[in-house]
Amino acid sequence: MRAKLFIGGMLAVATAMAAATAQAENVLRWSSQGDALTLDPHSQNEGPTTVTNQQMYDALVQRDWELRLHPALATAWTPLDVNTWEFKLRQGVKFHDGSDFTADDVVFSLKRAKAKTSDFKGYVNSITDVVKVDDFTVHIRTQNANPILPSQLNSVRIMSKAWAVANKVVEPQDYADNEETFAVRNTNGTGPFVLKLREPDVQTVMVKNANHWDLETYPHNVDRIVYRPVQSNPTRVAALLSGELDFLLDPPVQDLGRIKATPGLTLKQVAQIRTIFLGMDQASPELKYADVKDANPFADKRVRQAMYQAIDIETIKKKVMRGLSFPAGIVTSPGVHGYTEALDKRLPYDVDRAKALMAEAGYDDGFGVTLDCPNNRYVNDEAICQAVVPMLAQIGIKVDLAARPKSVHFKRLQQRDTSFYMLGWGVPTLDSHYVFEYLAHTTDGKRGSWNFTGFSNARMDEVTGKMLSEVDAEKRDQLVAEAWDILKGDIAYLPLHHQVISWAMSDKLDLPIVANDSPNFKWARFK
Repeated sequence: MRAKLFIGGMLAVATAMAAATAQAENVLRWSSQGDALTLDPHSQNEGPTTVTNQQMYDALVQRDWELRLHPALATAWTPLDVNTWEFKLRQGVKFHDGSDFTADDVVFSLKRAKAKTSDFKGYVNSITDVVKVDDFTVHIRTQNANPILPSQLNSVRIMSKAWAVANKVVEPQDYADNEETFAVRNTNGTGPFVLKLREPDVQTVMVKNANHWDLETYPHNVDRIVYRPVQSNPTRVAALLSGELDFLLDPPVQDLGRIKATPGLTLKQVAQIRTIFLGMDQASPELKYADVKDANPFADKRVRQAMYQAIDIETIKKKVMRGLSFPAGIVTSPGVHGYTEALDKRLPYDVDRAKALMAEAGYDDGFGVTLDCPNNRYVNDEAICQAVVPMLAQIGIKVDLAARPKSVHFKRLQQRDTSFYMLGWGVPTLDSHYVFEYLAHTTDGKRGSWNFTGFSNARMDEVTGKMLSEVDAEKRDQLVAEAWDILKGDIAYLPLHHQVISWAMSDKLDLPIVANDSPNFKWARFK
């Protein structure tokens, strides 16, 4: 019945769109399990949110489907001295409202990304000033030399300063505080598609920007995009199989064989640059969501190690992920600078050792705790959490699983309203510094914004800062290796696995799969 409702809804939308647009020639209809959290391009650094926003907003630099850096709104970038980068800007670019793109918009956007309510501070923390030299030249000044600044700026979208001022969105949306602003449901970028309709958790409609500056390089033929989030796996798959969807970002692993065998459909797969792991509040004197009073068992490394060694990751790989995962020993994946196979080696699965560690820590009788888990963000996220529950029960940890939509889950995390949680982490910069900046640095209002564990290590903070300014490659690699040794040695997180992603689509659609799980529809072509 739900599949029929979805199909009927899609038909109704398609009919309405046809009437309104004189039947656009190529309409790309797609779905995934969870919607963007917001359209404010600097509010939420979250995968599906950035996927949506990159269709409408450009950055100074961009990556292709092989994740190589290329010019975007900046045509060239050059370090002038150890503290200054010069960016030459593309001329003749228009925002969707017809206004000109200039250096003023770059200065405004990069400073906006540094705001307190921005979730993109980790990309721009090294920036001390952005100076307009002329209409198409900016100088970006950093606290020290920053060899990875271009890679960081790939993820920072450029807004129209005039539009932001006129619509009172000079500051990014405060997502954690449930703030509603004009930028949450409206956009004005320079990107390849223009927003036409935004109904959160229902549908988002965009149309082709016929004046996009990059059309010569990527001459796509997508006239309109209709996105509808659908959490139900059977409903999404039914819509794909019936031909009412052209693209499914996250086909369920249990349906991949069926999809692959269906005439007219294509399945693409790649190892994703994303690691799934569990985090624990190690800093609070008493856990908020546990039955232990006046103590925090997660503060004891022996308890964290016991939990790690009680998780049978090979069973999760085989039974839950159906082979589409790689067991992880650290919270970053192959393809990220600083990753090594030696670092990625896991502690052995050993329940007896785990029980002994629990007893040594004084928790031989175990304890109870709530595990917060998303149910519409990662591949089989809730099922992974469900598998972990009985594994931890073997060592006396009684887990109460609380699975929620990602819009609720991430808000709770950002409000630090959790004791034990699942998270997945990609690395847009393809450099380990990004992991340390967000997940391992002491939370100080600028850094460590996704470090919900309370982990704090002075040496970690020191080397994280140093690696952002070290230009000698060998010395920088030594800093990265030291940081990984600290984080892994402390068992600050419980790594689970690196994801393998699958994209399912009509064989009439040509869209290259990307290891960051971020489709860019300006690369799409209908055959």
